[in-house]
Amino acid sequence: MAPRHDGVEVVWAVSRLSRGRIEWRGEDGSTGTAAADRFGFVPQGDEILRVKVAGLKPGGKYELRAITVATDGGDTEEGPWKKFRTLDPAAQETSFVIWNDTHQNAPTIGKLHEVTPRGDFLLWNGDTCNDWHQEDWLVPTLLHPAGQDVSADRPLLLVWGNHDVRGKWAYKVPEMVATPDGRPFYAFRSGPVAVICLHTGEDKPDDHPSFGGRVAFEKLRQEQAEWLREVIARPEFRDAPYRIVFCHIPLRWKTEVADAGYDKGGYDAYSRSSREAWHGSLVDWKAQVIVSGHTHQPAWLPGTEEFPYGQLVGGGPQPERATWIEGKADANALTLVMRNLEGKVIEQVEFKPVA
Repeated sequence: MAPRHDGVEVVWAVSRLSRGRIEWRGEDGSTGTAAADRFGFVPQGDEILRVKVAGLKPGGKYELRAITVATDGGDTEEGPWKKFRTLDPAAQETSFVIWNDTHQNAPTIGKLHEVTPRGDFLLWNGDTCNDWHQEDWLVPTLLHPAGQDVSADRPLLLVWGNHDVRGKWAYKVPEMVATPDGRPFYAFRSGPVAVICLHTGEDKPDDHPSFGGRVAFEKLRQEQAEWLREVIARPEFRDAPYRIVFCHIPLRWKTEVADAGYDKGGYDAYSRSSREAWHGSLVDWKAQVIVSGHTHQPAWLPGTEEFPYGQLVGGGPQPERATWIEGKADANALTLVMRNLEGKVIEQVEFKPVA
């Protein structure tokens, strides 16, 4: 998970108290081991193990494997070698794949894993689950969904959806999910594309009775607003040819209800509070497209004078409603193609480099 220009983070499940390390080797003949956490311990755990691999070359091709040692009996297990490539901010081109709203639907996840190309990364754009009312749903849903190794040959990035934060065990999701900077919002370059990933939180206010006082997304949105102003000023983002934002709940929708009746359990198809917090910075940055899920209705809303950025929205969890998006960028254009599971093109949009 969490690819960077200099490495990745590896997360895997264990059945009892164990310690672990990662062995890696590069196509250039380099090798190494990662076996220390931030506090000087060998990574240990009784449910999952996490190891951050660093010091690799941008755009390098590597393989890694996890070595797990049970602390009570000393049994050792060597995992299979897995291929991946680090991100390369200086590359002339990039390709990637986007999923959304799988909601623990095994047939959909299996088909997505089968038909989607590998690319430089897979971005899972929220709602991996329906809710987290059972703790034992976390590992199978996030680390081997539908029994698949969805990160085979491509590193995985996760954007939080509103269902990913529901249920009494939702607070444990950050233990299972690695992000480049350890926060649920982050930014990176992959070739000519600058990517910003934002957390839209829930689709109702924090004090809505259904949340039982468990969430504090209003503060998180403001924290992201401050961070966003700083990020878009960095040269690698300020000068990027292409500019894309991923967030689970759309920032625009076809029909915008003035009052969704949140106090009565109402629902809104877009995140007004997120847009209010981030819109100014997104316009200043000349963001070209926001890619989202949430509505379970594929949609493309071109940019307008008020909202210069387009809004692309993926489909739903059932196989007949599911979609996936392939992104490709080079010196000429950034192209996003949305297809259904049968390969039919649902939407195709293209962007020229920002002037």
